[in-house]
Amino acid sequence: MPTSAASAAARVAVVGGGPGGLYAAALLKRLDPSREVTVWERNAPDETFGFGVVLSDETLGGIEDADPVVHEALQRHFVRWDDIDVVHRGECHTSGGHGFAALGRHRLLRILHDRCRDLGVRIEFRTPAPPPDRLAADHDLVVAADGVHSATRETYADVFRPTITGHRCRYIWLAADFAFDAFRFEIAETEHGVMQLHGYPFAPDASTVIVEMREEVWRAAGFDETDPRESTDRCAKIFAQALRGRPLRSNNSAWTTFRTVVNDRWSHGNVVLLGDAAHTAHFSIGSGTKLAVEDALALAACLSEQPDVPAALSAYETERKPVVASTQRAAKASLEWFENLRLYRDQPPRQFAFNLLTRSRRVTHDNLRLRDARFTESVEREFGCPPGTPPMFTPFRLRGLTLRNRVVVSAMDMYSATDGVPGDFHLVHLGARALGGAALVMTEMVCVSERGRISPGCAGLYTGRQTEAWRRITDFVHRQAPGTAIGVQLGHSGRKGSTRLMWEGMDDPLPTGNWPLVAPSPLPYKPVSQIPREVTRAQLTDIREQFAASAWRAARAGFDLLELHCAHGYLLSGFLSPLTNHRTDAYGGSPEKRLRFPLEVFDAVRTVWPADRPMTVRISATDWAEGGTTAEDAVEIARAFADHGADAIDVSTGQVVSDERPDFGRSYQTPFADRIRHEVGVPVIAVGAISSWDDVNSLILAGRADLCALARPHLYDPHWTLHAAAEQSYTGPAAPWPAPYRAGSRRPRTGRTDTPKPRLSLGG
Repeated sequence: MPTSAASAAARVAVVGGGPGGLYAAALLKRLDPSREVTVWERNAPDETFGFGVVLSDETLGGIEDADPVVHEALQRHFVRWDDIDVVHRGECHTSGGHGFAALGRHRLLRILHDRCRDLGVRIEFRTPAPPPDRLAADHDLVVAADGVHSATRETYADVFRPTITGHRCRYIWLAADFAFDAFRFEIAETEHGVMQLHGYPFAPDASTVIVEMREEVWRAAGFDETDPRESTDRCAKIFAQALRGRPLRSNNSAWTTFRTVVNDRWSHGNVVLLGDAAHTAHFSIGSGTKLAVEDALALAACLSEQPDVPAALSAYETERKPVVASTQRAAKASLEWFENLRLYRDQPPRQFAFNLLTRSRRVTHDNLRLRDARFTESVEREFGCPPGTPPMFTPFRLRGLTLRNRVVVSAMDMYSATDGVPGDFHLVHLGARALGGAALVMTEMVCVSERGRISPGCAGLYTGRQTEAWRRITDFVHRQAPGTAIGVQLGHSGRKGSTRLMWEGMDDPLPTGNWPLVAPSPLPYKPVSQIPREVTRAQLTDIREQFAASAWRAARAGFDLLELHCAHGYLLSGFLSPLTNHRTDAYGGSPEKRLRFPLEVFDAVRTVWPADRPMTVRISATDWAEGGTTAEDAVEIARAFADHGADAIDVSTGQVVSDERPDFGRSYQTPFADRIRHEVGVPVIAVGAISSWDDVNSLILAGRADLCALARPHLYDPHWTLHAAAEQSYTGPAAPWPAPYRAGSRRPRTGRTDTPKPRLSLGG
């Protein structure tokens, strides 16, 4: 009986002779020399797409452990370099310490061809693979490494359930017959629009050159009507400075659009997807071949560790999927940055370079400082950071309010009020976070009427008693945490009201004691939710006045800033989204009509709110649902509020419909804030999975946000901002420790670390 999948998979078919397929074949043969491994490759041995391949040290380490012969061959041909050059508007800014290794794709394939032949792998060149079902019947394992256009994947599409997403840029792979000194990004601002060059060396005398631009720029420049030779010549002229006047050459190169491939499943019976057949990640983070080689390493390891092929394929998918998903998130962020490059053209040159380098969110302020402190410090100086001051500890002004740093304690519903009155819990909760160093502490959504509450535990500002209770809290903040601002977020629950406390069943209706709900349209939030009544014109007037009255009370209560809650599916958000607003009157239909009531409320609040105190608006920049609010819509929504006097836009997403499908990930909402900031020209507050002070520094210094709002980190650590200052050795005025806490401004020691070391160690 076979003791592992490695011995069970006696006959292996590999479809596709790219690096991933060849390396998988070599590893599987090396694991078991008696195994029969056949690779089908429809092209000739020397036919391939593209020029250079970049591999990381991590990937090379895996190759070295698995097959030193391949690793040694690669090492002989690698070109290595450390620098990245960013060239824009005639200025070149260089960042060092990055560490790249590359070689020609032809060379890589020859190394893998030789290794496969030495091990006894049969490679059928110029031979299309037999149909997948026949291969599956004749072999113990079928590895589908047949690329982004995988025929195997399409044959079993009902099982793999692929999602293939096109993107907005056209690009072409070319080469230059000289070696760049660094990884080079160069921007060309032409009469047709912005174009960009990605270039890197892959041999002592050759470089990969990728030219990319948005589809509309590509068409305006006439590239849709040029043949490959003319396209190559024109690209060489556009980037003549980068190329030192030298020509470009192609390799059957053609303009194409990148397609992101995601599969729900990676295996079906004894057929498994590998490399681009399973997933793709944009070339701007250099990950395609890297991911395919790592897939091959993981697949071979799982086959050697698991008892049979099904268990091995399941383990392979479990191991690789999270890693690939993380890479694809970074690749998407990078891809979208280049798609929206036009937004950043006017940034100061060093900030532009920093923004480009940190675009994927994998390179951050802190690790860029470790790689190249001189470059990072030059960006900080240009930004206006005093010496020794991290970007997050620079001040920011909103109307008459100057915030001492860029950290906001995000609004978080606490569900702990009685009859809308905030009590001791709110005093301690908000007071502790005000003492913790953040520049601005926001209340939870404070409701403008009893029937506008989310739950019976929600706080309000519709009675004098509530006003006085809030005054107690703002007085504490101003007295005990001088320099900390406290803001109030006003909202109305709409169709998401009359629900249980969050920990009793989030968004579930109360079992008893429900109050009637109103919404733009009579649509329940969840199938089990109460159906709201469509709000009448008379009720709209009443609600507008309730907002104004609450704003007047908020001013009397001593709040420094007021935020209007137009996000997350609550009443005002419900008007903005086409998924929740089906009205046919003056308040529904076109985007302008859907904006009408939220803007009326904003104007009413702004009229009673003190002129020197800022007002912000929180919006959901996307509904994460088909047919809902899009990023483009969000820009226009933000523009409308800015035109009416909003001092900043607090950019969140989702929670508008219950069947949303958010694209979660690190700082996943910040691209929406970034776009609004640059297209509208209004300050923005970024929020959403911003979890570290390094994230905050990166976002602020890159110019993607003006303020960063953090929720869960402040639940975990009320003194998050002070601890961030201590961990960065910052002791300046933007993060003062309260006098009673100063003795705790250094991290306590956790144990002795200076024990004597042995004086003599004998091996053997």
